[in-house]
Amino acid sequence: MDTFFVSHGSPTLSIDERLAARHFLKSWRAKVLSAPPRAILVVSAHWDTAEPAVNAIDGPSDTIYDFYGFPKPMYQIKYPAPGAPDLARRVKELLKEAGFGRVKEDKSRGLDHGAWVPLMLMYPEANIPVCQLSVQSDRDATYHYNMGKALAPLRDDGVLIFGSGSATHNLRLIDRNDGPSPPPPTWASDFDNWLKDALLSGRYEEVNHFEEKAPCAKIAHPWPDHFYPLHVALGAAGEKPKAELIHHSWSNGSLSYASYQFTSAA
Repeated sequence: MDTFFVSHGSPTLSIDERLAARHFLKSWRAKVLSAPPRAILVVSAHWDTAEPAVNAIDGPSDTIYDFYGFPKPMYQIKYPAPGAPDLARRVKELLKEAGFGRVKEDKSRGLDHGAWVPLMLMYPEANIPVCQLSVQSDRDATYHYNMGKALAPLRDDGVLIFGSGSATHNLRLIDRNDGPSPPPPTWASDFDNWLKDALLSGRYEEVNHFEEKAPCAKIAHPWPDHFYPLHVALGAAGEKPKAELIHHSWSNGSLSYASYQFTSAA
């Protein structure tokens, strides 16, 4: 099973037919991954904890509306995918074996919009068990890459591991006008192009040190929470994986929807 990083961009991805990324995710089973996974592990930028945590839900997952001031129909969407408590316990076990120490098991938290928005487009039937894993924004990218490495065995069990974040994410500098997206500013395109070149060239160590290596890194990601899911997905792909850009578009001027597939060399 390959691993993936999906840029989920704005929550309006759930309803806005104008967004190219929405149509990309709706074509997921036809163009990206035809065989259904046994279960899904989502590393979402919208669950940020001091220590690693997994949600171990027994039964349908609640839909968390962790956004404010958006159109009413968005708050009426439900994505009651079954929880994956067995997968949660396996994730916890693998992380502990890799030296990550305490891993919290949350038995009540549902799916945040970093999980359910892309999933409602990828797997609209909501019939595949889903588990979420949190990020730790006070740690670095290498930490999250190593977290992914610890989880690599899940791929052999038919588990789809995907990070959900954003290739660029500076909400203070987005264009909020409800019209066609203007061309991306230089800082956003420079970072986005660097990321593509680094991943496709296999310069993964540079990606793990993006704050020093990438142009405009601090502008593109003032906080790293939306970028760390990529590092988990990259680490989980195994040794020397091949990266492929599977979608690219923009919205709100500076939000990149660049999404990547990581295929293990083994």
